[in-house]
Amino acid sequence: MIRTANYNFIGKLIPLCGLFFMILANACVAQQNSPIPAAYQTEEYLPYLKEKAVGMVVNQTSTIKQTHLVDTLRSHDINIKKVFAPEHGFRGQADAGATIKSGIDEKTGLPIISLYGKSKKPTNEQLKDLDVVIFDIQDVGARFYTYISTMHYVMEACAENNIPLLILDRPNPNGMYVDGPILEIEHQSFVGMHPIPILHGLTVAELAQMINGEKWLKNELQCELKIIKNRNYSHADSYSLPIKPSPNLPNDLSIALYPSLCLFEGTVISVGRGTKKPFQQIGHPSLTDFEHTFTPGSMPGSSAHPPFEDAKCYGIDFESKDFEEGISLKYLIDFYTAFPDKDDYFNNFLTKLAGTESLRQQIEAGFSEEEIKMSWQAGLQEYKVMREKYLLYEALHPQGGN
Repeated sequence: MIRTANYNFIGKLIPLCGLFFMILANACVAQQNSPIPAAYQTEEYLPYLKEKAVGMVVNQTSTIKQTHLVDTLRSHDINIKKVFAPEHGFRGQADAGATIKSGIDEKTGLPIISLYGKSKKPTNEQLKDLDVVIFDIQDVGARFYTYISTMHYVMEACAENNIPLLILDRPNPNGMYVDGPILEIEHQSFVGMHPIPILHGLTVAELAQMINGEKWLKNELQCELKIIKNRNYSHADSYSLPIKPSPNLPNDLSIALYPSLCLFEGTVISVGRGTKKPFQQIGHPSLTDFEHTFTPGSMPGSSAHPPFEDAKCYGIDFESKDFEEGISLKYLIDFYTAFPDKDDYFNNFLTKLAGTESLRQQIEAGFSEEEIKMSWQAGLQEYKVMREKYLLYEALHPQGGN
């Protein structure tokens, strides 16, 4: 009886072990086939950097697994001369819009030069002792996310000083979409420098190629680019960011909602800054008919003084809402309809974010989301044709894409 019981147990255990090893094998295959950022491929660029004086445009996302790229390069005796810091700073701890000060990094002793303050472009003096500049920053694929504006100015400065720019590419977590209005050049600003849609469907390396190819740098300059591509990546791939790209984009949901909800920053509506769920909820103190509530508070390092600080806001929580793919205008329109004082709903920032005055005009005139989106289509089709010339990865898009 004892032997029979043991045999019965082993007979049940063998299929379970087989199932376990099958799951483990599938997980390993999935891991092997998941996107690998360019920075991880040190064998592709370390030889190029030997004996060179290096400048780096990096922030907290510039890592190889848990190790910062600066530390990796220093461990290989790469001569890093200085670091250029974008919005939110080298360590990614500054509020949105906060001035970033130059100084010395306490951990590495490296000079930190701010590209988000009085000057957003490296000077000739700051570049004169460099042989190459590295750009390695995680983007989120939205035109108004300012890291790509920093890249533009770095490309321009490098071109003016005949210094090559090494771009270590990273996947675009919103790279499966091409959607939104095309920016009109008369509305160019640091939150929109290029005539591309809000969701541009490009990695930073692809965009850099487009900037060069379309001659968007000052005086139609061309920047010498050396690009290391992602591995195992196409624009159809989803990608979960291992490190939050900025203080108010803490998770995948906020990153997915950001291209649509950031338009609310051109209105009086709160996007949840000063809460634990920024860009995952929206509201206003006057909209008391809505059930969901939140109260923004001071959160130094992400929102020191958010809109409606210490005031209860009423609105919507998107954790439990279905959100359409690409750009959604539904809630921007719905909140305009619900807001009691329509003349105070929008502010001038909306035109910079949208890249056009027409979005505000269309909403005020009562256009539906479908009608507004239809007005974008001719521009989007023309953009997609241009975009094809600069793609480094397959563009297999669901609805809203290619």
